[in-house]
This record gives sequence, C-alpha cells and structure tokens, in this order.
Amino acid sequence: MADRSNQPRPAVDRPRSIEHAHLPPDQRRVMDAFVVDGRLTRVPARHAKRLVVLDWLAQSFEPGRRYTEREVNETLAARHPDVATLRRHLVEEEMLSREAGEYWRSGGTTS
Repeated sequence: MADRSNQPRPAVDRPRSIEHAHLPPDQRRVMDAFVVDGRLTRVPARHAKRLVVLDWLAQSFEPGRRYTEREVNETLAARHPDVATLRRHLVEEEMLSREAGEYWRSGGTTS
C-alpha cells in the first residue's frame, strides 16, 4: 500500500468548509473546490466555474475607484501567484476595464 501521508486529501475526505457558507449551493461548490483560506488553489478551466471565481476576485476591487496595474497585481497576488492570467481573465470577462494604465471595476456582483 502506498504512503499517502504527504499527499492532499481528496475533496470527498475533507471536512466541509464554512468559508463560503453564505453563498448559494452552486457557487459554494465551485468556491470550496478552488479557494482555500482565501487563496485560489488553481484557475478553473471550465468557463462557468472560472466566472464564479472571477466574480469573487472582482469583489476585491472597490467600484468607482481607479487602480494602477501595480495595485491590481498586489491585490491579485494576495489570492494567487499568476496575476497576469487573472488580470487578463478579469478584463476579458469585463469585470475590470483598462485604459491608459489604469484599471477599474466594471462588472461582477456586489455583496
């Protein structure tokens, strides 16, 4: 039998987190699968799941405020190291807009 002591436990073996308990069940399942302790473990490949995660990330930005690219990168780096990919996805999905080196929140839900 292989020693699995250093490997992450499968999701079915982990106790259910209360981190996303306030979300509707479909969103909670996505967030529980991809976000642990406020950090994105990986970027979802499936578009619908990625939208849930991007919406969560967009909520890190205050509506009406302008951000430099450096500020956007610092905010995203607190959630996941691949800030370029996250920033690109947020802009492509129109959750952040960009012009002349400035970014602002232009989509996503408010909560």
